[in-house]
Amino acid sequence: MPAVFSVMRLWVEAGGELQTTLLLVANVGPINLMAALFTTATRLVTTGLVAVFALGAVLAVSTGDRPRRPPLFARWYVMAPPWFLAGLFAIALATWQIIYLPLLVVAAVAVFQRELAMLEWPRRRWAATVGVALAGYGWLVAPTVQQAWRTGELFAVALLVVPPVLALGVSGPLPGWLVRPAAALAQLGIAVVLLVAAVPVVLTPVLPMTVTTVATPAGVPEEVRGHVISTDDVNTVILQERGGVRYIDNDAIEARVLCPTAEELVRYRLWVREFHVEDSLLGALGRRVRPMAPVSAVCRIPT
Repeated sequence: MPAVFSVMRLWVEAGGELQTTLLLVANVGPINLMAALFTTATRLVTTGLVAVFALGAVLAVSTGDRPRRPPLFARWYVMAPPWFLAGLFAIALATWQIIYLPLLVVAAVAVFQRELAMLEWPRRRWAATVGVALAGYGWLVAPTVQQAWRTGELFAVALLVVPPVLALGVSGPLPGWLVRPAAALAQLGIAVVLLVAAVPVVLTPVLPMTVTTVATPAGVPEEVRGHVISTDDVNTVILQERGGVRYIDNDAIEARVLCPTAEELVRYRLWVREFHVEDSLLGALGRRVRPMAPVSAVCRIPT
């Protein structure tokens, strides 16, 4: 599957041209492909697995010890060892964007509801624990929610506010008549969502986006925007953003700037305690080690 995704990505990036695809395959190493696939597909894989096991946990609790065969997701949930589930949520916690982490709380309550029920705490202790958790969460995200409300980012407000409320009622069995329809809809829905979510994974570039300044005989520098395929002692090979491969003499290159792609540009101007909501925890820690440099003006100039 990783090899199939990698070839599909190179084929798409080459614009569907065979010769360009072969050129990319000859110059893009397997480490580059695996690194690009890991950084972009990890969220997709963890999202699918978290959704499967969250729904499977609810269905498993709903079917209980009934003699009928439990739904598929419920069987997967029962077979999954606790260490696998814990590792899955740890990877999701590190790689999901911060704005979507509240959804992980809902899934965690659903998946680990049996373990929580085994604690057998009195009602007052549960109420105190939930109250402290909600108060801490409110302190953490309250400034972000206020800012999102003032700027009209209602989707961000919903993502930060609604999941903790849903987490209070996500555990427990479903009505018996709803189990089978819910299982069928869950399997179909997750399959469709994963297929749609896999499209960006295939379309994400493998090569870095750059803008190369090239000297011309007329004396007016030319900005070549595209992905650098390879560089040797004579030429630099660039896959241009608008299609086609260009070989540029190294002596004509005056400057080169690394640029973000359109998918990397931020959508929200929201921060959760100095962490941008569109960063993952790993990404946020990385920016602490090496802050992001301002985007060069040439990255915004179309060619």
